[in-house]
Amino acid sequence: MSNTAWISSAAALKQLPSFAAAVEAGRTLTGMWPLHDHMHIDNDVKYAESFQVRITRQFALALTGEDVTVPDAEYVYEGADEIPGRPQNIVDALLAANDAYDESADFSDDGDATHLVEAAHLLGDVWNDATEEAVRALTAQVAESAGQLASDDLEDRYALTAAAFADALALVSEHAADDAAAVKAALPVVLYFKELNERFGVPIIGIAADELERFRAIAVAGPDAQDDGKSGAERFGELLNPLAEAEWKKRHDDILWDPMEAKKKAREEDEAKSKAALAAKFAHIKDDPSKEKVEL
Repeated sequence: MSNTAWISSAAALKQLPSFAAAVEAGRTLTGMWPLHDHMHIDNDVKYAESFQVRITRQFALALTGEDVTVPDAEYVYEGADEIPGRPQNIVDALLAANDAYDESADFSDDGDATHLVEAAHLLGDVWNDATEEAVRALTAQVAESAGQLASDDLEDRYALTAAAFADALALVSEHAADDAAAVKAALPVVLYFKELNERFGVPIIGIAADELERFRAIAVAGPDAQDDGKSGAERFGELLNPLAEAEWKKRHDDILWDPMEAKKKAREEDEAKSKAALAAKFAHIKDDPSKEKVEL
């Protein structure tokens, strides 16, 4: 399988019904850009912060194999370099994950694969020289392919970034010494996928550690591999597209979230529950028809 087999078959990803559903959600989200309302901008900043916490936690899970909690990831994101009562190796893994996350961010601006290579170093030298060379070649090929896309064509841009994600997973696995090394080598690919989406105007997508292993297995098999009558491209798309759709709907809703309206709705729901509970409590008490009615 060539290093760009998935890019060559990107069109196959676009044929899936789930692809159209994801793109529709993506268009709804990107139709809001650029944001102008201060509340919406603040909400999107909070989304980005939460996204980083989610991704770095997943990285630490993969790097340590231990139970990394959301509070662990939040504390380190907020600047902690140690957490009382928590293993230091978890904190160190989260620190490395955040450093790698920040380092890779410049790729979306200049397309220089050196940022990805450095991110791999920060995560514990999870790429060898052959992997680094292959990644540089792939990013150059993707950039060339992207030059042929219309700037406002979300379908083609998303299909390309998805295919590039698969190609990158396949090549880092090919150059890894063993499966354990391949698991860690896949982590910078998540950052590559995120920043490639940013670079091409495709909304970012969160990938969990267990999902990443499923993606990697499909990517290694190749886009044409058959499984129960389905090609590798079908299997990859059917795994990725629902994640994309859910992520993009979540971000859209997060941006529009109004704290005052949320408080009002919560108060109304609490009042409705209280009335329902009170009515249920006294449901067994029958009205006395002989009792004099009192006008209020």
